Amino acid sequence: MKRPFLLFVGVLLNVAYVLALPADSIRINTTDSISYTLSQKQQKELPDSVNITLDSLAKSELVTMPVVFKPNPQKSLWYAIICPGLGQIYNRQYWKVPIVYGGVAGLTYAISWNGKYYRDYSRGYRDIMDSDPTTNSYEKLLPYGTDPTSSYAKDLMKSRQNIYRRYRDLSIVGAVAFYAITVIDAYVDAQLADFDISPDLSMQVVPTMLQTPNSYKPSVGVQLNFNLF
Repeated sequence: MKRPFLLFVGVLLNVAYVLALPADSIRINTTDSISYTLSQKQQKELPDSVNITLDSLAKSELVTMPVVFKPNPQKSLWYAIICPGLGQIYNRQYWKVPIVYGGVAGLTYAISWNGKYYRDYSRGYRDIMDSDPTTNSYEKLLPYGTDPTSSYAKDLMKSRQNIYRRYRDLSIVGAVAFYAITVIDAYVDAQLADFDISPDLSMQVVPTMLQTPNSYKPSVGVQLNFNLF
């Protein structure tokens, strides 16, 4: 039991010794492993080199390996379908999240507000058209001094009922369209995550020979080229 334990302690001490070496005595090979070359004095005490795999070195503080995030379009699509704005969060487009939830809140309020007034005027129209005097919900909806038995009051209740129903339906259509836009935006943004576009747009004006139709003689002109590098 003592020999394996001493061997394990010795290996740990050797690794700690190598990690404590100055930076100028370390040579990094970017192939399969990273080897630490020792001086002649140190070679007498240790083997020729100590190899540490890249996986173990990545966990230490010696080397920082940057990771470039590339979103998966399928994951982004499903996240956006499950919850509006979740696809934008997965794509790390955090500035779009307030826009998404602002649109969701606004359209939800529009559906609720128009739906409430549609129900009120629909009930009021039914009450004003029946002959039961106890059903008088229309009194709170008609302008002050309006005769509820007049045709104007009945037409007003019916007209506002149709208006608020139309506004409610338009709000629902807008909410569905906005939801589809957020899903498409998340998917397209994930697809174009690695699409590189340089802002360097150059223009070049060069002379060129133009072939005139129905003529054997070429003409001289100017050609304009736009190059995106």
